[in-house]
This record gives sequence, C-alpha cells and structure tokens, in this order.
Amino acid sequence: MHVQRHVVTIVTDASGDAIGYTPNVTGRVLGIRYVKTDYANGVDFTITALATGEAIMAGTDVNASASFYPRVGVTDAAGAAATLDGTRLARDAVHVANDRVKIVVASGGDTKTGTFHVIVG
Repeated sequence: MHVQRHVVTIVTDASGDAIGYTPNVTGRVLGIRYVKTDYANGVDFTITALATGEAIMAGTDVNASASFYPRVGVTDAAGAAATLDGTRLARDAVHVANDRVKIVVASGGDTKTGTFHVIVG
C-alpha cells in the first residue's frame, strides 16, 4: 500500500479561526495527527472532504497534540448499517478521490499556530 503524509500548518486570525487544505489526494484517510504549537487550550477543528463535504472527523476542546484514526459506518447494498456479527457496526476509513482535505480551526487563539499531518493511503 502506498501511503502519503500531507503536512498542513495553519495560523489563526485575530478571532482564533482559520482554514487549511491538503493538496488533491486519492485514497483512504488513515489518520490525522494534530501537533500543538501554540493554539489555545480548547481548540476545535472540523475536517472534511472539500468537494463532497463528507465529514472525516471533528476535534472538540483539544488541549494537546493527539493522533486520531477516523472511521465511518459501512452500509450494505440496501443502505442499511452493516454489522460484523449482528451487533457491532462495521467501520472503514473515509475514502477521498482527487479531493482536498479541508481543516477548519476555531477557538485557536489570536494568531496562533498548529500543524496537522493527514495520512492517506
């Protein structure tokens, strides 16, 4: 499997908000690593696929560097939630195709910096 790391450093505006993007990527979003530089404690971020708006993950009130491995529910051919054994939901990484990953930061503090590593494979 070919895996790529896209590093996005984002500086907030005076309101503590900012948006950053990866270049176009194709594959599964396998992980997100947030590296705190000096964002305020309690920073929020929402990560989506730009073209489709599909949710990849959201971090709420994050205070320190952290790794995330976002997964979404899988459906069967009829559109019903698929399960592994009748009780546990099947989950998979979010798939993106020739799309950019959009990272929206809120409550990060006035002109503060943080970095996101987006792992796609």
